[in-house]
Amino acid sequence: MIFDPLYIGLGFLVGIIVGLTGVGGGSLMTPLLIFVFGIKPSLAVGTDLLFAAITKAFGVVKHQQHRNIDWRITGLLSLGSIPSALLTLWWLRNASIDSDVVNLYMKKVLGIMLFLTAAAIFLTQLLRKKRVEQHPHGFHSNHAPKNRQIMTVLLGLVLGFLVTFSSVGAGAVGMVALYALYNHSPAVRLVGSDIAHAVPLTLVAGLGHASLGSVDFNLLLVLLLGSIPGIWLGSHWSAKASERLLRMLLAVILTISGYKLLV
Repeated sequence: MIFDPLYIGLGFLVGIIVGLTGVGGGSLMTPLLIFVFGIKPSLAVGTDLLFAAITKAFGVVKHQQHRNIDWRITGLLSLGSIPSALLTLWWLRNASIDSDVVNLYMKKVLGIMLFLTAAAIFLTQLLRKKRVEQHPHGFHSNHAPKNRQIMTVLLGLVLGFLVTFSSVGAGAVGMVALYALYNHSPAVRLVGSDIAHAVPLTLVAGLGHASLGSVDFNLLLVLLLGSIPGIWLGSHWSAKASERLLRMLLAVILTISGYKLLV
């Protein structure tokens, strides 16, 4: 597999789509590894988690340069997600991550999450439009009341399990929940905060999977060789491409992939 052009091409393709749409690679990479290359779900999930941690780290640097991260929201999400990820890893260790039953449930949960991600892509577009109509003169900062802080921690708790078990959830699905919780915060700050939260979560979950033997580091390296230039190229093309059309197409692809995983 060393420098296999097919895997480099896969990383490049996913990188371009991530750069164009901003939708996380987990919802694309994991099902492609399972369907196209026949990699078992646990290995695909574990490898993709570290892939996401590395690629999203570049996004954090970019968002921080523009001060688009609310570290308070990121911290609250992490307060729930990191312990949840560790508990999920402990359960996977005891349940034997290589078992057919665990891999079957991973496929089912992944399929459900792809459906939810596809729905979240549509909802995100609607919520963005609604937020602009409600706040035509811009947004004002607001301090989250205690119940909203608790809800954010609980959201992190759910995302910690979903991401560790399926590698999907911290992107589009998490963003819809953040839009609902922080409807007075600028969308770009919520996106930056979500990405900043995804890095430690996917890193902890990915390293945990590595300790269980469910990460292919050779595959990870090859995917990164293709994806990093792909993300750079996609980001530069994004201004010229129709984001709405691309997101609609992506939602259709995710829906079909989710169906194939569930049936």
